[in-house]
Amino acid sequence: MRAPKPPGMTVRGIGIDLVPIPRMRQIMERWQERFLRRVFTADEIAYCRARKDPAPHFAARFAAKEAGLKALGTGLRLGVSWRELEVRRERGGPPMLVLRGRSREIARARGADRMLLALTHDGDYAIAQAMLVDDGGPADGALGAGA
Repeated sequence: MRAPKPPGMTVRGIGIDLVPIPRMRQIMERWQERFLRRVFTADEIAYCRARKDPAPHFAARFAAKEAGLKALGTGLRLGVSWRELEVRRERGGPPMLVLRGRSREIARARGADRMLLALTHDGDYAIAQAMLVDDGGPADGALGAGA
């Protein structure tokens, strides 16, 4: 007979990504709105554009999406798209990676209920780390309740 699982967190996937901010500036200058609308949600675009220098914030969010895709283990395959992963930040709270659509289905199938996220940018780089976890939270957790 197996002992019951102790309360705690189970990591279902982990991902990390590093984005050179000058490279993000080049991409934004070359592709402009076409790139932004393809990769980021309207709320992410508004958040970044509200900053004095949007490029580091876009780079951090791009890194978060890449890290999230790595944590899912899918990349941009299996019907997953960029805009299904959205970085949100409640005032005074940590950033979250909210999943929708196919990415959310895959996360749930892997037994996860949240995607933890850490972001930073300094100098020429932005970095993000994402962890797909099961911590016994509510079924809809931060994966995107009803989204």
